[in-house]
Amino acid sequence: MKKNRIYALVLTVLGVSCNVYSGVKTGDTIVETNNGLVQGVQSGEVISYKGIPYAQPPVGNLRWRAPQPIESWDGVFQANDYGHDCLEVPFPSDLTTSDNEMSENCLYLNVWKPAQPSRTLRPVIVWIHGGGFVNGSSSEPAYNIRAFARQGIVGVSFNYRLGRFGFFAHPALSNAQEDPTLGNYGFMDQIAALNWVKENVAQFGGDPNQVTVVGESAGGLSIHALLTSPLAGHLFDRAIIQSGAGRVNFSNNYLSKTNEKGDISAEEVGVLFAEKEGISGEGPDALQALRALPAEEILGNLNLLTLGSDPTYSGPMIDGKVVTAHPEDFYSAGQGLSVPLLVGATTLELPIMSFFDTIPQTKEEALSLFGPVRSEIARWIYGVTDETAPMELVQDIARDAGMVEPARFVMREADKQGQTIYGYRFGYVNDAQKATAEGAAHASDIAYAFNTVKAVYKDKLTESDQAMADMVHQYWVNFVRYGNPNGAGLPYWSRYHGWADNLMMFSNDGVNQSGMVRDPWQLRLDLIESIQ
Repeated sequence: MKKNRIYALVLTVLGVSCNVYSGVKTGDTIVETNNGLVQGVQSGEVISYKGIPYAQPPVGNLRWRAPQPIESWDGVFQANDYGHDCLEVPFPSDLTTSDNEMSENCLYLNVWKPAQPSRTLRPVIVWIHGGGFVNGSSSEPAYNIRAFARQGIVGVSFNYRLGRFGFFAHPALSNAQEDPTLGNYGFMDQIAALNWVKENVAQFGGDPNQVTVVGESAGGLSIHALLTSPLAGHLFDRAIIQSGAGRVNFSNNYLSKTNEKGDISAEEVGVLFAEKEGISGEGPDALQALRALPAEEILGNLNLLTLGSDPTYSGPMIDGKVVTAHPEDFYSAGQGLSVPLLVGATTLELPIMSFFDTIPQTKEEALSLFGPVRSEIARWIYGVTDETAPMELVQDIARDAGMVEPARFVMREADKQGQTIYGYRFGYVNDAQKATAEGAAHASDIAYAFNTVKAVYKDKLTESDQAMADMVHQYWVNFVRYGNPNGAGLPYWSRYHGWADNLMMFSNDGVNQSGMVRDPWQLRLDLIESIQ
């Protein structure tokens, strides 16, 4: 292990919360990583290691660069607290919110492991948070992986760059040729974190050849990008995708070229941002000026509420290196789905309005999307009456088209490729909200999968809520362990097959009513499939 006392001082100057000290202690909470010793905190049956840097701070001349390897340190890194969250404009309706300090210097990861030693390496779960690539962090209470560690699994979560810090293209960056990969810095961070897991997780008792990535929303979209990236396919062995879409209608702009819908390229979007900041040109001076911008200027007011209305942000893009084509193109060609999968969506997903070229203003306009014959079928299937509000129908179509049907598309393509695939629909609403909720909201399944419902619902948690969390969590644990969610005491979950359209339905009526069903939305999803 390389020793570098000077680097420990540099980390401190840069604001890395590493708390390195030179007196090496011994004990079960100390682990030797490739970069140095880290000491965690034991609480009951679990030891946690929080705020471990996995790349150099992406600040100064490292802004809009691929994540650079972290240097080694002397002494013992005190992994007591989460590192900085990545910069974001907080979104008020997040499942739970982090009160952690934010900074452009945010490339940290966290590890949870069972305190009880094991003679064999344990399976590993790696969590990729959602938030539309503009919000979210690994420090949110709902994302705590402690419950998995209590069941003998090593858990890892991490931050990745968001917004324009994580996804940005500009001719000045391309012309500088600093990196062979450009634009998708957030995806590069994810790959760097997974490489860290591959190289270090065995020291925490985890098996680097038994890694399951789990992601929701943008985290699920990230897994689709990783599954089809030539740089990431070897870094994990199973995947759970929660509300992760998978269709091209939820894709973003392309780097350095115009996409098939005629949108401007990601580089042109970057030029629009630069011009808004008074920066012109495509050479070194322009790049220097961009990197000199205060972080607050780059952040702007970008979050999930403003995401669709900001013309100076492109989001993930086709860069030719990390992302070479949209995942749907791979899947439709019989490629990309190379690991066992567990895939699903909730019953009240986000309405992805980007599905529409122009948002319909009337019920008739919305129904006309399906053509003159199918429009009448759609009217019946969606239960349209005189009392149905136009936007209610539009949102139902947008939910199905953006999240639910794409999840089924991924399931069907995996089944065609002969891959093990388990499908689900999450419909449970916690008891405190049952009377008013129309269905299980987007992201509401996370707290059940992670068994963090107490942190989310606090004193409103009921026995029924906890029972559902215990069941869903156990399915996720089993899949991480074996690539199969089934286990003793659980309703049997059969593999998905396109001909059967069979799903595990987590029922709003609770654990006793949950089980395998033929997709009750099959007809409406067939309609959506016809216009995708």
